[in-house]
Amino acid sequence: MCEDEKKYKQIYNREIKKVENRIARIFKNKIPASLYKPSEYIMTGGGKRIRPFLVLGSAKAVGGEFKDVYNAAVAVELLHNFTLVHDDIMDNADKRRNRLTLHKKYDTGTAILTGDSLTAFAYKYLLKDAGNNYLEAINFFTDGVIEVCEGQSLDADFEKRKNVTIAEYKKMISQKTAALLKMCCAIGGVLGGGSAEDLKNLKEYGKNLGMAFQLQDDYLDIAGNEKHFGKPIGGDLVEGKKTFLLLKALEIAKGQHKKDLMKIIKNSGINKKDVLKYKTIYEELGVFELTEKEIKKYTRKALSAANKLKDEEGKNLLICLAEDLLGREK
Repeated sequence: MCEDEKKYKQIYNREIKKVENRIARIFKNKIPASLYKPSEYIMTGGGKRIRPFLVLGSAKAVGGEFKDVYNAAVAVELLHNFTLVHDDIMDNADKRRNRLTLHKKYDTGTAILTGDSLTAFAYKYLLKDAGNNYLEAINFFTDGVIEVCEGQSLDADFEKRKNVTIAEYKKMISQKTAALLKMCCAIGGVLGGGSAEDLKNLKEYGKNLGMAFQLQDDYLDIAGNEKHFGKPIGGDLVEGKKTFLLLKALEIAKGQHKKDLMKIIKNSGINKKDVLKYKTIYEELGVFELTEKEIKKYTRKALSAANKLKDEEGKNLLICLAEDLLGREK
């Protein structure tokens, strides 16, 4: 349990501001503007900066210092935004965080090139902090990139398939979402001087936090408040995405509910005007409660792993972060 929520929020806000200041300077007034203005746009678009804080908190949790991993924290945020840019292109998404996506504000070619450039800058910033641990850090980082790409590919494959199991879906999000959070924790741990046991616990924490986070994201897509969520509600249903909620609903539905849900698969999505209808079906089937149960299960696993870490302040930061994410606003 988070021991001092007020202190956690003070540290979070203070440290993320330092990361934000570094991010703001990376692309400012760089030439060519045709590349770096879009880079600046995507990197200053807001967000909770969860991944940088995972690097910072993980380093602290193994006895390291924040100041030694600021550049690595910047690196994972650069990499994360690369994945968002390319994800938005593949999904043909119009908005993210209540702003136009990069390919809509500029064009697809600019967005692809910007994403590629963000990856290069990510490695550049990681190496600033890697020191003697550069080989291990780069291996963790590169494995994270590979897993995210594999997860994104599986996600695209699922769009074409009529039948996807919940086990397959969980495998996909373990790569597309959880792998990046696991990598952030491993990077923080290795650069903070953690032991093999520390790294094992940090990766377990990050992986399970990532699973809970993606399930929460799926949940908020239909049950959340559009203003807080930053995207149109019901987007996953409109796009026909096979989320945990849809797959669970298909698993337990019968009669008319089953027929209605199968239309999502057959038509590869629904009309925006039908979102509330399907939200009601989810409510009647108890899908929201079942999803919340899954979120809590993975969060408990993350907290259990965090509790095995040695630095009390760092451990508490990771615990508070997990509880904070679980309580994201609807």
